[in-house]
Amino acid sequence: MGGLRLCGAALLAVGIWVSVDGPSFMKIFGPMSSTAMQFVNVGYFLIAAGAVLFALGFLGCYGAQTESKCALMTFFFILLLIFIAEVAAAVVALVYTTLAENFLTVVVVPNIKKEYGSQKDFTQVWNSTMEGLKCCGFTNYTDFEGSPYVMGSGTFPPYCCYDSVNRSLVEPCNSVNAHNMSVQGCFKQLLRDIRTNAVTVGGVAAGIGGLELAAMIVSMYLYCNLE
Repeated sequence: MGGLRLCGAALLAVGIWVSVDGPSFMKIFGPMSSTAMQFVNVGYFLIAAGAVLFALGFLGCYGAQTESKCALMTFFFILLLIFIAEVAAAVVALVYTTLAENFLTVVVVPNIKKEYGSQKDFTQVWNSTMEGLKCCGFTNYTDFEGSPYVMGSGTFPPYCCYDSVNRSLVEPCNSVNAHNMSVQGCFKQLLRDIRTNAVTVGGVAAGIGGLELAAMIVSMYLYCNLE
């Protein structure tokens, strides 16, 4: 139960930081932030989630110390609802990955075609993403067709012509070279990296789930043993 308070405090801290420093997040993600990222709203969500977990931890401790069946049962059911919601979210994430990709494509790709090469912050964050993940666009190099960058330079971003064998950039990065290199889109590359680190991600998720299950078991044990 004390662990829940720590988790709640951590979420509160991150949420407040994101909300207070929202303008810098909006600047980093540029125009895409207003339509897809919504970091300031995420900050408020984290504050709310952190406050709930923090209060829930105190509720559990209060129920244990005062031997209040009502408090313990309330604690159990709220935590059970949170646990079920987390499991449901995980299932949806696994089952509807393709649906999410299609939805994000509709949102992100038009922004790339409109803003890449004309909006400095937007262009920089995409360059950093493509350089770091060794990817090109959201789906592939065609996302940049008609963008200010391509219309002005006549070439695609250099990361779209990355030769993974020689670990070098092929120049010039025209449509022919970009097509031949077939560099993966950043969404698929990100999914690949997540799957590669699935053990770590799964371990963190299992740890959180285990903490919640342990708290529910303890609360139910105390409830059943109170006279």
